[in-house]
Amino acid sequence: MANQEQQIIKHTYDTIVSQSESTQLLFQHAVLCQVYLPYRDPGKEVDSWVRQQGKAYFAIQATKVFNPQSERYDKLLGLPFGPKARLILTHINTLALLQRSPNLEVSDTITSFVKSLGLPNNGYQIDAIKNQLGRLAASMISIAFSPGENRSFQVDSKIIKGFDLWFPKNPNQRVLWDGNIVLSEDYFFSLMNHAVPLDKRHLAVFANNAMAIDIYTWLAQRLHRVSTQNSEFVHWVGLKEQFGEGYARMDHFKESFRSNLRLVLTQYSNAKIEEDLNKGFILKNSSPPIPPKTHQVLKIDKP
Repeated sequence: MANQEQQIIKHTYDTIVSQSESTQLLFQHAVLCQVYLPYRDPGKEVDSWVRQQGKAYFAIQATKVFNPQSERYDKLLGLPFGPKARLILTHINTLALLQRSPNLEVSDTITSFVKSLGLPNNGYQIDAIKNQLGRLAASMISIAFSPGENRSFQVDSKIIKGFDLWFPKNPNQRVLWDGNIVLSEDYFFSLMNHAVPLDKRHLAVFANNAMAIDIYTWLAQRLHRVSTQNSEFVHWVGLKEQFGEGYARMDHFKESFRSNLRLVLTQYSNAKIEEDLNKGFILKNSSPPIPPKTHQVLKIDKP
C-alpha cells in the first residue's frame, strides 16, 4: 500500500467506530456540500454542468457508454440529478471510507439498497436508482477547492470507474449488483481527506427533496467552522446563486428556501441560523449533525 502514517484527524470516518455508530453515518465530499448536481433532469441535450460557490468548483460531463446491442459507444445516459443521485453518492462514499479502498464490495440487491436509502421499495424507485447509478458511472467530474494561501486541490476523473450498467430486462428477475463498484483513485483519495459526516436518519427524511439535502449538507460542513466569536452573514442573492436552480423570481425562491430550511431544522436542531430582516441569514457556530469526535485513524496517501 502507499505511504501510510498515523494522524489525528477530526470529523473523519474511522473504522474503529462501533458498528452501531457506523450504521447511522453517511458521508458526502466537502465540495459537494457547497456546489451541487442539478435538481431536475436537464435533458439529454445538456451534457455538462458547471457550478462555483466561493472557493469550491464543480463540473460534470456526461459521456457515451458502450451499448452491447450495437457494439458501439453510442448511448448517452444524461447527467445525474435529483435527490437519488445525492443519496447514492453518500452511500458509495460511506462504503469507500468503511472499506478504506476504491474497490467496493457490494454483495447486496438493488432492493436492499433502496431500503437503506429510506425510499419505498417499489419498481419506480428501483428503476430510478438504476438510472442514476448509470448516469453517475458514465460521467466525468472535476472537483476543485482553493483554501487560500496559494493552495488548491483538483480532481479530474470519474467517480465510478467501473460498474455493470446493464441490468436484467425481465422485471421478475432478481436484480443484483455485479459484486463491486470501482471508484477512481483520484476521487477516492480526495474523499479520504475531504469527507463530511452526515446523519443517515436525517437524510432519510429528505430522501425525496434535493434542495433540503443540499441545505442540510451545506449547514453540516459550514456551521461548525463559523467563528465562536463572530457570526457570518449570507445574502439572499448568494443563496439564490447557490440553491436557486430553476427559480427565475427571488420571491419564489425565498418561499421554497424557507420551507426547506424549516424542514432541515426539524432534524438538524442544533443549527443556529437566523433570518435577518429579509436581507439574508446569520450563521452562528453550531455543533455538526454528527457530534464532533477525534479519532485515531490511518490516513492513506496517494501513491
